[in-house]
Amino acid sequence: MRRVTIVTGAASGIGLGVSQWFAAKGHRVAMMDRNGDEVRAASDTLNARGFDTRPFTVDVADRDQVKAAVAETRQVFGPIELLIANAGISEYKPFVEMTVAEWQRMLDVNLTGMFHCIQLAIPDMIAAKWGRIVTISSMSAQVGAPSMAHYSASKGGVTSLTKAVAREFAELGITANTIPPAIVYTGLSRRTEVDGSNPRIDAMVQGVPLKRIGMPEDIASACDWLCSDHAGYVTGQEINVNGGMYS
Repeated sequence: MRRVTIVTGAASGIGLGVSQWFAAKGHRVAMMDRNGDEVRAASDTLNARGFDTRPFTVDVADRDQVKAAVAETRQVFGPIELLIANAGISEYKPFVEMTVAEWQRMLDVNLTGMFHCIQLAIPDMIAAKWGRIVTISSMSAQVGAPSMAHYSASKGGVTSLTKAVAREFAELGITANTIPPAIVYTGLSRRTEVDGSNPRIDAMVQGVPLKRIGMPEDIASACDWLCSDHAGYVTGQEINVNGGMYS
């Protein structure tokens, strides 16, 4: 069945992989990202292959931008049925050097942005008494990460938010689950390898029991299952897609 789907952070990395996967499955995909040029190019590429996507320039920390994009998605595609809330930012900063502004920006995007997206999309699911929400958190929220206290805290909040939403809306046929990835091969992981803020990818892979780095399609396939009727009895869960690094 073709579902109306919102994917945030859709221009690159995990979000792009999810958008490609869901578009290829026949879903109508609203691709939202703060990088307008990149998300338009990604959408154009998918539409040229015969898929049905629409790009939106959205900073999820800006509620008005999210509200406008959700409203236009509803107008163009119909009621929202699936939400894969992936948009987020990341940076490395020693805890004692972290500014209040840096802390707040991380929370504004990674956590409050999730709140905006879920709250503005869920009314359609409530009306339909059916819906699927998948948030992308991080293994950093489960184990902590040095020089990433603000990132780890924001992603921990994403997990708690997701579980609360799952409990509140379960009786309405809406499920909400989170995926906390570990090492995923994206443009960001390549950049941090080059600039030295992360170890080399081949070195990090040695700590992965499956001995390979995760790919965006690994996350996308898990999102696909969680959004299907097959996962209708799964809600409020952390689905660890991490090659066995944490369980």
